[in-house]
Amino acid sequence: MQVEIFSGPGNSAAKIVLAPNETCTAEAGAMISMSHDMSVDTTTHKKGSGGVLKGAKRLFAGESFFLNHFTPGPGGGEVWVAPTLAGDMMAYELANEKMIVQGGSFVAAESGVEIDLGWEGFKSLFSGESLFWIHLSGSGKVILNAFGAIYPVSVDGDYIVDTGHIVAFNETLDFAITKAGKSWVGSFLGGEALVCKFSGKGTVWCQSHNPHSFGQTLGPMLRPRKE
Repeated sequence: MQVEIFSGPGNSAAKIVLAPNETCTAEAGAMISMSHDMSVDTTTHKKGSGGVLKGAKRLFAGESFFLNHFTPGPGGGEVWVAPTLAGDMMAYELANEKMIVQGGSFVAAESGVEIDLGWEGFKSLFSGESLFWIHLSGSGKVILNAFGAIYPVSVDGDYIVDTGHIVAFNETLDFAITKAGKSWVGSFLGGEALVCKFSGKGTVWCQSHNPHSFGQTLGPMLRPRKE
């Protein structure tokens, strides 16, 4: 599977080139276009398997209920995918490792990557985020998206990231929810409130914009729907 990303970081789209008999899995609704002889199978988990429980678990993480599996014809083919929100995309190759992804940031992956749901505990709920995040494991390329630009931060020790700006991080990192400032009052008055403190060694991928904050700003400007 070869991946090329275009028009980043503002309005990214990814071109996925597949060899014959090669399969990639993508979020339902992510496909923009594809080769005419591309086969598409829809399940709630891996190709050829699935169940209602697998799909329901992903809904809790902010992902779609179904997954689409693309397999080209005998000459190979291509699929173009893009996220719902305008922003950047990145391709990362897992090498027998695990990555934890914020709900809504997963776009596509090679067939060798296992897509599952992980319980992050009530600390995520207190931060305003989902209780469940996507866990990617195995070997193969994955494609993620961000709201705005996406950039990596190498962590060796401790590092703090606003909860709404996390896209993904290596499982080698631990995280805890804490206050942004020296006091709780100062943290809330400063508009930061709760943040994630990462500890260990690994990489955190951040997004430049916060979807929740954007929604709060945009919401009052929208006109009520007329019946």
